[in-house]
Amino acid sequence: MAHTPHELNEEFPEYADKMHELKISDPHYVEMADEYHEINREIHRLEIGNEHLSHFDEEQIRKKRMVLKDKIYSYLKTG
Repeated sequence: MAHTPHELNEEFPEYADKMHELKISDPHYVEMADEYHEINREIHRLEIGNEHLSHFDEEQIRKKRMVLKDKIYSYLKTG
């Protein structure tokens, strides 16, 4: 599979160490990160043409990723 853009370590490189720590110690972070990765990979499959959705459904998935990314960023900043 081609490189998947928008991975968390690329989006927040300044928090790489913190993300690693949280993956080991924080189940809530792990849940959010896993959901983000699942959604991100789905969007990538849409972008490369392996899956197809209506424009509306694709937009909803992209919005969900954006909201989750914002939650993760807030979590990284405060935690």
